[in-house]
Parts: sequence; structure tokens; C-alpha cells
Amino acid sequence: MKIGLIRHGRTEWNDAGRLQGRSDIPLSEAERERLGGLALPPSWKDADILSSPLKRARETADILTENFVREDTALIELDLGDWEGKRGVDLLDDPKSGYRHVEEWGWDGRPPNGETPRELLTRVEPVLTGLERDTVIVSHINIMRVLLAKAYDWHFDGEMPFRIKRNRLYVLRREGENWVLEGEPVRLVAR
Repeated sequence: MKIGLIRHGRTEWNDAGRLQGRSDIPLSEAERERLGGLALPPSWKDADILSSPLKRARETADILTENFVREDTALIELDLGDWEGKRGVDLLDDPKSGYRHVEEWGWDGRPPNGETPRELLTRVEPVLTGLERDTVIVSHINIMRVLLAKAYDWHFDGEMPFRIKRNRLYVLRREGENWVLEGEPVRLVAR
């Protein structure tokens, strides 16, 4: 069984550099139009589709596939607490914010009043173990980060061994109790 991970399309907050977290921000109009020209690769056309319930992920899932989309609240983005809605560059300039780059978080780095990557992984892992067939999961960057971190055995401590790009399908396959990355990310295809 395989899982394909896709990050949601761009929003106005992405374009402004604002941290979205659990804020329910929709896709930008330009992004809806751009995504309308893309689809899942043919080998994934019969996969189950699972989405975060946040608008930006659900809209991305609806646009990219004609399959029934199921939502799971466990796939909601990392709770960024007091950082949510703020710009990362502004938080970095304020030493009192506690904000730092993701490569310095460790598994237990917590935004003030937020959630750690370890807590996020604990919330998401049962979703993966409950899957019974190939599934595309449309979610958020931090969901993908914790799953890819586990696949790469990276601990949010130093240079990230992967880059999460939009319009790519990151494929994980199960090996025993673990999920491992299968090859390079697969580009979405033109309609």
C-alpha cells in the first residue's frame, strides 16, 4: 500500500508570508485557476482521497480529483498558537516571540500555546495505520514535515534532508511498521 502526500495550494496568507496554522484560509483565486489545469498522475486516479477539513486543503483535493473526498480532522495543520497569523520574518526579528526556523525545533519544540511536531505525529499516525488501500492525503506542510521527518529519520535538528514543493506527490510505502519514501516526488500532470 502507498500513500501520496500533497500540500494544499497557495492562499493569500501564503503570499503574504503569514503563518496559517489552523486558521481556515481559502485558496487564492489565482491558485484555484492554476490548480484547475492540474490532476493526479494516472497511476493514482483510483486512489482514495483524504483531506484536512481546512478550506485550502479541501479545495485543493476537490480541484485535483473527481474522486469522493473524505475529510479527517486529525489532518488539520499544526497548532501554531500565538504565532498564527503573524509573519515568520517579523517573529524572527522579535527575540521574545520564541520563534525559530523549523530546523531548530526538535520534536518537542512548541509554539507558545501551540503543539509540538511530536504531538502532531501522534495525532496523524493512527490515520495512516487505518488506511486499507492506496490513498492521496491532501494536507499541510507540517503534516508532511512530520511524516517525511520520520521516513528520513530526521529530528528537526539541522538541515532538512528534503524540500516540500507544491504540485508534487510525495509517495510513502509501508515497510513493516515504518513508512519509507519511494523515489523522488512525482509532478502533478496537466489536464
